[in-house]
Amino acid sequence: MSTTTIVAIAGLVLVVLAGVLLFATARRRDTDVVSGVMSSETARRDRGPVALSETGEETPLTGREVELAAVAARREAEKPVRGTERAPVAWVPPDEETIGVTRRQFFNRSIVATFAFGLSGFGAAMLAFIWPSNTGGFGAKINVGSIDDIKTKISEGDGFAYYPEGRMWITEYPDEALGKAEAVYSPPELAGMEAGVVALYQKCPHLGCRVPSCVSSQWFECGCHGSQYNQAGEKKGGPAPRGMDRFAMEVSGNSLTVDTGTIINGPPIGTNTTGQEAEGPHCVSGGGH
Repeated sequence: MSTTTIVAIAGLVLVVLAGVLLFATARRRDTDVVSGVMSSETARRDRGPVALSETGEETPLTGREVELAAVAARREAEKPVRGTERAPVAWVPPDEETIGVTRRQFFNRSIVATFAFGLSGFGAAMLAFIWPSNTGGFGAKINVGSIDDIKTKISEGDGFAYYPEGRMWITEYPDEALGKAEAVYSPPELAGMEAGVVALYQKCPHLGCRVPSCVSSQWFECGCHGSQYNQAGEKKGGPAPRGMDRFAMEVSGNSLTVDTGTIINGPPIGTNTTGQEAEGPHCVSGGGH
């Protein structure tokens, strides 16, 4: 006989024995009929309780009946006590949004909410940065003052008046040049020119340097790369791609308002409505023509 067969038979025997053991254990319950033989002394002690027969005579209880009665009494004592009945509570459907959120959904929604909050803050900051301010200063409409006061300041500055709150230069524009200006400049620019002034953005259109004035030449001369412009901001020399940019202007009565939020590109190369040439030595050499 092979080893495999012996192992199979041994396993079968163990299974049968286990089944017999389980069967025997299941039979040993309190509900089963009491088996076995009581001793004579135990039988005498169990004769105490009696029962009435059909004829009315007392009949002593057997040991089996006493045992079953004890089991029944014990089971009756072990039964749970029924509580007082209460009215049923009205059923309320659970909130699916509350009980249906898993851990993964919670973290996903938290991450999305965090990103949305961050992007909204970034977007608000960007809008605040690019949106022109209406409370004054650069980017807003600035009431510079009366035309007479502006011309007085220009005269005190040897031909140039600088307004740092608007990052602009204001110079006089000759009346005799208006005929040529009408063919080059837009109405928002001409509004100030007709009143005798022009508002120029301080930034050089070449690479963005701040353009200073040159009192000796009566031009604007950029110290970064030598670009040169006449008092009207029209290009006279250097690498700049056009004349100085300027702001839209409004004149009400005798008062000038400059819209620093509206920047107008400077005139193209070759524009020279005033015919102004250098009136003295240049402040920046190497500008060239």
